[in-house]
Amino acid sequence: MRVIVGMSGGVDSSVAALLLKRQGYDVTGVFMKNWEEKNDEGVCSSEQDWEDVRHVCDKIDIPYYSVNFTEEYYERVFKIFLEAYGKGFTPNPDVLCNKEIKFKAFLDFALKSGAEKIATGHFVRTNNLGELIKGVDKNKDQSYFLYMLKKSQLKKSLFPVGGLTKEEVRKIALGAGIPVYNKKDSTGICFIGERNFKKFLMEYFPAQKGPMITDTGETVGEHDGLMFYTIGQRKGLGIGGRGDGRSFFVVGKDIKNNALIVAQGEDHPLLFSNSAKIEDITWIDDIAPIENEALEFSAKFRYRQKDQDVILTYSGTSGIVECKKPQRALTPGQSVVFYKGDVCLGGGILVEAFNI
Repeated sequence: MRVIVGMSGGVDSSVAALLLKRQGYDVTGVFMKNWEEKNDEGVCSSEQDWEDVRHVCDKIDIPYYSVNFTEEYYERVFKIFLEAYGKGFTPNPDVLCNKEIKFKAFLDFALKSGAEKIATGHFVRTNNLGELIKGVDKNKDQSYFLYMLKKSQLKKSLFPVGGLTKEEVRKIALGAGIPVYNKKDSTGICFIGERNFKKFLMEYFPAQKGPMITDTGETVGEHDGLMFYTIGQRKGLGIGGRGDGRSFFVVGKDIKNNALIVAQGEDHPLLFSNSAKIEDITWIDDIAPIENEALEFSAKFRYRQKDQDVILTYSGTSGIVECKKPQRALTPGQSVVFYKGDVCLGGGILVEAFNI
């Protein structure tokens, strides 16, 4: 069986390619170039990643080449990312990148190239039913980022490292002499890399300063633009040494009046919500759960969060999630992902949090 592996230059996708070759697959490595700008030091990280891919593929003796999806990425992911920030949301572009680029544009490209399946280095698993299952390494499980996929896409995908821990992956890479065995994991948003996030956003949004107001109505400072802040944020507010001395946290955004709402104390009631409205709900299975009924699931409101017990009532692509325990810093723009045990069912985008 011919498999095209999406290779990033990191250890996970490198080991994925190695394991597939050892299992007898006809493996080709493909590097996806999705972004072309350089970081603050003038370095294009994708050039280094592409060099790492070449070295890895030479080492494990598989053919490789690069494909350019920068146009697709800009249209299908980055524009939507900017639109969400313009609304005061804090979006997660990795979710959309998986849906639109890795498991759509790349999958279509691979199948047209004669491959029967694609493979990636994601820490997830699938079964014969096409279900998406959490990775064995609970600290690295990436099902949260893949909830927008469909069974038809998952049945065409392989995840060779999903049954391993990160430590095991690095040991395999070291034992095989793969040069990126100890390469640092990439962090943050893929197209921003290690650069200053605020500085990056300012290239696309004019600064719209406004008042920073406490929950009691006192103006305590000025913000640089609502899109630069996220719910629960403590650092970078510049308003310490006031009130009772406790740290201030962002607890809300008044979009209409361009005001940032802050409050003191990491346990302030305004930081907690017991329900939320979500939109753009999608299900991995084509047969969706029954609408307008109270559905009991577990859910993650952010990556690596422990599963939380919730009740979902939805109709169409929007619904209300009720939390059995109050949740801290629910953030508009982030994904709410639903599970039954280790099986990922789907999810949606949080647009508003409530405490009722």
